[in-house]
Amino acid sequence: MFRVLISDKLAQEGIDLLNSIDGVEAVVNTGMSEDELASCIGEYDGLIIRSATKVTEKVLSNSGKLKGIARAGVGVDNIDIPAATRKGIIVMNTPGGNTLSAAEHTMALMLGLSRNVVPACDSLKAGAWDRKKYMGNQLNGKVLGVIGLGRIGMAVVKMALGFNMKVLGYDPLAAPPDAEKLGVEVTDDLEKIYKEADYISVHVPRNEQTLNMISKEQFDIMKPSVRLINCARGGIINEDALYDALADKKVAGAALDVFPTEPPKNERFKEFENCVVTPHLGASTTEAQIEVAVEAAQILTDAIKGGPVKNALNAPSTAGVIPVIVTKYSELSRRIGNLMSVIAPGKIKNLKLEYRGDVADVDEQAVTLNFLIGLLQRHFEMPLNMVNAAVMAKERGISVDVTKNPESTDISSSFTATVVTDKVSRTVTGTVFENSHLKIVGIDGFSMEFSPKGTAMVIFNDDKPGVIGTVGTVCGKNNINICTMGVGQKPEVNQAILAVSLDKQPDEKTIEELKNLDFVNEIYVTKLD
Repeated sequence: MFRVLISDKLAQEGIDLLNSIDGVEAVVNTGMSEDELASCIGEYDGLIIRSATKVTEKVLSNSGKLKGIARAGVGVDNIDIPAATRKGIIVMNTPGGNTLSAAEHTMALMLGLSRNVVPACDSLKAGAWDRKKYMGNQLNGKVLGVIGLGRIGMAVVKMALGFNMKVLGYDPLAAPPDAEKLGVEVTDDLEKIYKEADYISVHVPRNEQTLNMISKEQFDIMKPSVRLINCARGGIINEDALYDALADKKVAGAALDVFPTEPPKNERFKEFENCVVTPHLGASTTEAQIEVAVEAAQILTDAIKGGPVKNALNAPSTAGVIPVIVTKYSELSRRIGNLMSVIAPGKIKNLKLEYRGDVADVDEQAVTLNFLIGLLQRHFEMPLNMVNAAVMAKERGISVDVTKNPESTDISSSFTATVVTDKVSRTVTGTVFENSHLKIVGIDGFSMEFSPKGTAMVIFNDDKPGVIGTVGTVCGKNNINICTMGVGQKPEVNQAILAVSLDKQPDEKTIEELKNLDFVNEIYVTKLD
């Protein structure tokens, strides 16, 4: 008998499905403390949670026969995935279950803004009858700008087209192949959306690239009739800038379902009738909760009974099975992918990977997948891994051209990645010395040697004396230590590159100080491990 513990409130349909499967018993025990969960978790083969249960390293310290954990929902911040992986426990989620609910809530907020539903309702309940004051607008024929064309963004697109809206679409990674077939005008220019859209809806994860991506500068170029909707993550639209734009009548309205801190601390929305707010209800429908509950129950029982594994967020350890060269090049390729995600900004148009020398003689799939994980992770909220990375890339129409050449160059083995975006083309080459030392040996034709670890900083600069000393002085002044350094030059074009690993992440002030150095052309910073 396989026993499954349900430690958070779950739709009854999920519980019923578990109990209907031969050889499976569902046990519901909600509201347990960390100690209580830790003391009993080893008695169960599977665990289903939502957001309340915290699956910590302590909980998993005595995991016993636990084989799998399923999160009925998307976010897995409440699960210690590395600890689960070390224990050989599969962690899964249900990323598609709330897609329609989130998309429909977006449309509900859009319609609510257009027809002044909330203030008109409040007015009538207060005893007024003011039809003229709450004159609305149709969606028909209006321009909707959708920022983020993933699953939810594309669901919003389909619904908006049903209202006969014109859709402008932008995705920071790559637009899915069927976007244009549906009639979306896909643009690489965010300013086009800001200038032309009557409605703007955001559907991107919150990360260093998207945090405050819509702020005063963007509001200044929008139509005063524009309305904004955020059902994605708080902080993508800068709240203070939004409220100032509402106060100055630079925008016609806004609807927020998400906030940087929840419950929100910034309550300026109370000042504006044309700012509709809801308490993170995007996934809060009966149907969505049933769907994620049923899916979580199904994928968990499949996994613990030895069937197919779906939506896995980690991979069981295979240490000792994969050759050392593959393990090390996988680690290298992930870090190169991470670096490329920063130094190659823009929408991905083409990916090329080249394996030369010894690494070309082995199965390179794990290396390729790890490169994709590093390259794409910042564009997704869910953790990418060996199971889902290729699927996520395919959904966005991203393919990888792989070539293998067993003939080496001046080093015995190398991995080269070329990423072409709508803005730049970047090439990075790396190698593993003595099966242990990870090195980047070339960036965009600059020959150099650099250890990709810790926080990496890459500077493209004019080739002139004093660069290393000046950069070192700025870092030292800000209490940042340079651990390793690589320098490359192209004297014929008076250009050079400086790549360093740092002992900590520079703050914005330090980066701005480095940007303002007269020899700096481009500067990029990212954490690699």
